[in-house]
Amino acid sequence: SPLILPAARGGVSVVDMVAAALRRSLLLCSSVRAEEGTGTAAAGMQIGQPTEVRHVSHVTFDRFVGFLGLPADLEPEVPRHAPSASVSVFGVSPTSMQCSFDKRGNSVPTILLTMQRKLYLLGGLQAEGVFRINADNRQEQHVREQLNRGVVPDGVDLHCLAGLIKAWFRELPSGVLDSLTPEQVMHCNTEEECSRVASIVPPVEAALLDWAINLMADVVEHENYNKMNARNVAMVFAPNMTQVIGNSTYVFSDSQANHMTYPFIYSLSFRWPIP
Repeated sequence: SPLILPAARGGVSVVDMVAAALRRSLLLCSSVRAEEGTGTAAAGMQIGQPTEVRHVSHVTFDRFVGFLGLPADLEPEVPRHAPSASVSVFGVSPTSMQCSFDKRGNSVPTILLTMQRKLYLLGGLQAEGVFRINADNRQEQHVREQLNRGVVPDGVDLHCLAGLIKAWFRELPSGVLDSLTPEQVMHCNTEEECSRVASIVPPVEAALLDWAINLMADVVEHENYNKMNARNVAMVFAPNMTQVIGNSTYVFSDSQANHMTYPFIYSLSFRWPIP
């Protein structure tokens, strides 16, 4: 319904009342702004536009050093030498992880070297069925949480550690061998063909492949104790080295992917080291 204004009373028109109300509103706004200005001045700071931002720190992640420029008050929550720029060391790109050099000069995530060193100290190379026997899943989650902090917990089961090394490769956003086509992998029947195909793997993945092959070779060296020859080691590692082989339009089952990658891994591990 339309707004019906009351008639003017005592000689005061509607226009006068509106004008008076408007003046009161303006005076009130002015008073509030003055108070805000006084309060702001007393606080010793001004709130500027979003474009007037002052950066008090600039934090970057270096693959070999860790976080650079990290404010001291954040260090208790975010270690300066964190193993990864992410909260997890699993399922993230190797390029976002802290790296170190292995004995062959490969730049690989430090957490892999940490797990490898602990595995060897626990006698993992001599343990029967290493990388084949599955550990108790109840311990795995706790170990994962500690590894995310860059620490291998005391009392860890060596088979749990071996399984997490495989899991690290399996959970990569893209597999180490994903840059290769199925044909390239399946046709690796000679040492020369394997070396040629290995040489076209991108640098980051090539370093991981070389590290993994030499880990397998260390295991094979102790097959009299661990019962893991080159065939056995290649069989358990192969499914973890690829998500989808190349940019193929085909969808491969685990058994098909294993069938294609196993001969390649076996050939490399049998003829180690990679040139």
